[in-house]
Amino acid sequence: MGGPDQDDMPRRRQVLEKPRFDGWDVGQLREYIAELQAEIARAEAGIEAREGHRAAAEAFFRKG
Repeated sequence: MGGPDQDDMPRRRQVLEKPRFDGWDVGQLREYIAELQAEIARAEAGIEAREGHRAAAEAFFRKG
């Protein structure tokens, strides 16, 4: 079982399953694209948050 230290370890990136588009109609394809775009936006928000934290830390330590 995992201890408290395991919760702090980075998780491995999950490999996305690439669906087969055989039999998908245009609406299903557009819905899939919208889901992917939402996930991309979520990842980009995570990047921006981390960059903001890093910039704030660098500014703090420069002043110190």
